[in-house]
Amino acid sequence: MTAIRQAELDALPVREALPELVSALDGHGAAVLCAPPGTGKTTLVPLVLAGLVGGGPRRRVVVAEPRRIAARAAARRMAWLLGEQVGGSVGFTVRGERVAGPGTVVEVVTTGVLLQRLQRDQELSGVDVVILDECHERHLDADTVAAFLLDVRETLRPELRLVAASATTDAAGWARVLGHGRPGGAPVVMAAGVSYPVETVWAPPARPVRPPHGMRVDPAQLTHVASVVRRALAERSGDVLCFLPGVGELARVAGQLGGVDAEVLQIHGRAPAAVQDAALAPSAHRRVILATAVAESSLTVPGVRVVVDSGLAREPRVDHARGLGALATVRASRAAGRQRAGRAGREAPGAVYRCWSQAEDGRLPAFPSPEIRIADLAQFALQAACWGDPDAAGLALPDPPPAGAMAAAREVLVAVGAVTPDGRATPRGVGMSRLGLHPRLARALLDGAAAVGPRRAAELVALLSEEPPREYGDDLAAAWRRARAGGDAYATRWRAEATRLRRSAATPAGPSPTLSEAESTPPLPGREATAPPPGREATPPPPGPGATPPPRPGAAPPPRPGAAPPPGREAAPRRPVGGPAAPDLRASGAGGADGSAAPATAAGAGSGDDAAAGLVAALAFPERVAKAKGEGAFLMASGTAAELGDGSRLRSAPWLAVAVADRGPHSASARLRLGAVLDEDTARAAAAHLLASGDEVRWEDGDVAARATHRLGAIALAVRPLKNPDPALVRAALLEGLRSDGLGLLRWTPDARALRARLGFLHRTLGGAWPDVADDGALLARADDWLEPELSRARRRADLARIDAGQALNRLLPWATGEAARLDELAPERIEVPSGSRIRLDYSAEHGQPVLAVKLQELFGLAETPRVAGVPVLVHLLSPAGRPAAVTADLASFWQGGYLAVRAELRGRYPKHPWPQDPATAEPTRHTNARLRR
Repeated sequence: MTAIRQAELDALPVREALPELVSALDGHGAAVLCAPPGTGKTTLVPLVLAGLVGGGPRRRVVVAEPRRIAARAAARRMAWLLGEQVGGSVGFTVRGERVAGPGTVVEVVTTGVLLQRLQRDQELSGVDVVILDECHERHLDADTVAAFLLDVRETLRPELRLVAASATTDAAGWARVLGHGRPGGAPVVMAAGVSYPVETVWAPPARPVRPPHGMRVDPAQLTHVASVVRRALAERSGDVLCFLPGVGELARVAGQLGGVDAEVLQIHGRAPAAVQDAALAPSAHRRVILATAVAESSLTVPGVRVVVDSGLAREPRVDHARGLGALATVRASRAAGRQRAGRAGREAPGAVYRCWSQAEDGRLPAFPSPEIRIADLAQFALQAACWGDPDAAGLALPDPPPAGAMAAAREVLVAVGAVTPDGRATPRGVGMSRLGLHPRLARALLDGAAAVGPRRAAELVALLSEEPPREYGDDLAAAWRRARAGGDAYATRWRAEATRLRRSAATPAGPSPTLSEAESTPPLPGREATAPPPGREATPPPPGPGATPPPRPGAAPPPRPGAAPPPGREAAPRRPVGGPAAPDLRASGAGGADGSAAPATAAGAGSGDDAAAGLVAALAFPERVAKAKGEGAFLMASGTAAELGDGSRLRSAPWLAVAVADRGPHSASARLRLGAVLDEDTARAAAAHLLASGDEVRWEDGDVAARATHRLGAIALAVRPLKNPDPALVRAALLEGLRSDGLGLLRWTPDARALRARLGFLHRTLGGAWPDVADDGALLARADDWLEPELSRARRRADLARIDAGQALNRLLPWATGEAARLDELAPERIEVPSGSRIRLDYSAEHGQPVLAVKLQELFGLAETPRVAGVPVLVHLLSPAGRPAAVTADLASFWQGGYLAVRAELRGRYPKHPWPQDPATAEPTRHTNARLRR
């Protein structure tokens, strides 16, 4: 052990803010720390609060980081400052790796690890201070941890101290959250930065590039980023750190940097720890470090003087209605841009090359979208249910979860047996929450282990938890074989995760409870739902998913063993129609009962690998079991169409279990990126809660279709025609047809159309009892009032065409008030003009006046415009040949002015007709001059 590196500690600018921070924690117990990058908020603050430097009282501090690479780097940096090795006073814990000992005082963990600890030990026993670092990133785990910790402070441990720390956080928002209702919120401590100046260079593409769509990034954009990296190498000294949205983009840009006079490295969350550590170590050679968002926060990459920012980031997107989720490439926020730029000024003056224009910068979002607003919330909902707040209504979250996303999450959790219909966590759900998996994958692991063995289930779930590289192909079974034989970085990570999951699967979580018999462990004080009881924190690997902590005194006893259906038959949100049990594939010829995998035999659903892969994928995503409807085209149980790429060996499969699919915002079909061959029996077993039988009567292809069906979600398994469908269902189908195809399906005579127009005019003009008949929707809402009894007697489209719409509309007239008798008075069908003719009025103008189209000579002597229901009609004056000559709503003014112009124009064209100089006193006529003289 070497001496504490006091000079380095004294040089950290955040030291000046530490007295204020300590005072804020002493007085309020919670505080928000805003400190620019490079000030030491991630390294010095925990050491001071733990009493390892500065002479303060000794406390145990937990620092929560959003990423594993940041957790390792922060722990190593703090240990170096103390002159120690990691695992002494400072340690870290990430999934699958723990370096800490009995003397560890400061422990850096990922937010996911801290979330699991809180579920096992709600009191967080022995911990005095929790620091939530980089809280501006608004990851769902971080928001959840903050809410749980505030709950613990309120109910169990008011002395627990909380710090929310970031360089670019929404300080006022986090102060309000940590203040938890206190006036003014929690104190905000601002630390001045002494980071070096960073020059901004705006480097937009010379030509427009297509905006990102889904996961796709325009290749021209990546070519431009590579050219900016080359420019930065030529114009600046020092290492270059380039930010890109994903692993695929890292590889493509790296491929375009061949021949540069620098070592090209790639940092991302999937990279092995040794690769990440090498990138964070000083180097004697110049480097170009291509990184995803993992390098935005909490990291100082030695030697970096230049940042090249692509301006792109990845965010989760979910189509809750169809159960499809995917990452989407989006424009990075201004907050992310500041974080990225700050990496260039950690050690010396630097520069940031931004691959967009300065004008665009002002239009970028201020902060990234909170994950809780856009992500799949199934895992969050399960955590909330295990905590004892199924709706998360009592949690102090920075943003509330969207109601629709929570409803979709609840549906998934009920289907896999993790919660009861009212949201209370079942013992099986508590076990699932401790696996560190999405509930869908937890279900696949637990129930798949019973069918194919723990090893095979664990290996397949490990494949599903981190999508294999594209070069592995779209066949899950083939990707599984390639991962088993592979020596690449993905295969290495896959083996480690499969080993972890196999250990977890070896301890059963118990059967899926029946909805009526599911019981829960006691909640936190004041809670109404399930939460695991508090106990001493278990810092070694978490207990198996079936381990149940001892109940509190007075708590209800745990559920009876055996009061549940067997694994693979989950409690469902609705009564399932019977189906076969999940097949036991452990003795399928491709592996023994221990789950060991033998080489694949033949392609197809009969192959051991194919059958096991199909079952496990179907257990994870039962709504995505899909039946072929053509070469390469499938229909999923969710109702979404899916298509395979050309050349896929899965194109001829009759059934598929779809593991990975995404659907663009304007695309009718999803793209199937990873799936496995399936057979119908396995599909029925895995998605048993989607099985349903019944009579279906609907409007289809322009007529009533009636059939008895047996369905797996949207997939029809068996169909036969119905000879005598329920009349109520037929009536509903006919109404559906009228809504979709319109009221034109009825018989509309000219008189019927005229009556509808007259009633529409009276409704607009007088309102009251006169019905609204202009809108089809309004009429269909009153179908009982005007289409009966004919509608209930109808059986098909042809019957609708026999219904006289005019006769039916008469039923809507206000007969009860007596107003119906005034229809011809208020809105006459015809009006008599001075010539004696009875001219039909046109009421069809949707928002205008009734139109009277009449030959001009027939109105001679009429001084005032005719009115109906008090509204002047719009007079269309016609020539003797019936062609339009003038339009007026004020006849008196027309006779005095406009008539003279019309007379001058038409008198020579129609000399046989009268054109008096004074039309107001002339005799009206339908005839020529000769006829008048007789």
